Amino acid sequence: MSLWRPVAETVWQGRDDSAEASNATRIFQTIQQQAQFTPLSSGIALIGFECDAGVKRNQGRPGAAQAPDILRKALANMASHQGHERLADMGSVYVEGDELESAQRALSDAVTACQQSGMRTLVFGGGHETAWAHGRGVLDAFPGERVAVINLDAHLDLRKADRATSGTPFLQLANYCDERGREFRYACFGVSRAANTQALWDEAERLNATLVEDLHFRREALPALEKVLAQADRVYLTIDLDVLPAGEMPAVSAPAALGVPALDLLPVIEQICRSGKLQAADLVEFNPQYDRDGQGAKLAARLAWQIAHWWA
Repeated sequence: MSLWRPVAETVWQGRDDSAEASNATRIFQTIQQQAQFTPLSSGIALIGFECDAGVKRNQGRPGAAQAPDILRKALANMASHQGHERLADMGSVYVEGDELESAQRALSDAVTACQQSGMRTLVFGGGHETAWAHGRGVLDAFPGERVAVINLDAHLDLRKADRATSGTPFLQLANYCDERGREFRYACFGVSRAANTQALWDEAERLNATLVEDLHFRREALPALEKVLAQADRVYLTIDLDVLPAGEMPAVSAPAALGVPALDLLPVIEQICRSGKLQAADLVEFNPQYDRDGQGAKLAARLAWQIAHWWA
């Protein structure tokens, strides 16, 4: 596959407690590492997207291209429980220079191949330009089904632009669905009214999006989620880490002034995972250059850990 590379063996390392008991294992010991991109018939395909070209185009803080391996390292030393043994690291897609669209095409193709082979996909971005590629891959894998796109994010990311950026992915997915006569089912939970112009809110209304603001998250998120899940066959979940408060997640391009705490997000994530409809998930916008003592990486990895565990 073009624009693809395997993960270095030095990434998946951690503490070895195997002398204590046969099940005293950590994820670095149970993950399957693929030397070539060859989708399996089941399991969770972990794919990195080494890209921040969309962030640069959107005038954000670059650095997210280094995120996938940092997140892998943070996940590696966590305990391996039910579900984690199904993880298979399929390597990373990377971008050359500003050739964002080529990298997005490569990621879409990789996702579709994994999904059609029987795997679910867990992607470590990259900026939120990851979502256009990941979402398109899922849509292509299930052309006759109702795919709900659920975005945990402070931003709507429905910008209009001459070319793809980290702020355009959901408008791109909406247009992609429209071109194919499919209904675009979009929900954004944790959105900040202060971080989105009225033009973006108008665009969300035009698309009949389901919106839950950060101020109302605790009260409205779960009831709204039930309705979204009831009307979907498959779900693509994308978590922009800037939905979290800056105090919990400093390592993003646009830290949230308010945000939704992780402990409030987790019941929503759990319900999506346990619905039986979650087909794909990603974590995006992590920027290691702005992390503090690995705090952001550990929290992002814990979210990924929970997704893999609840997916089981």
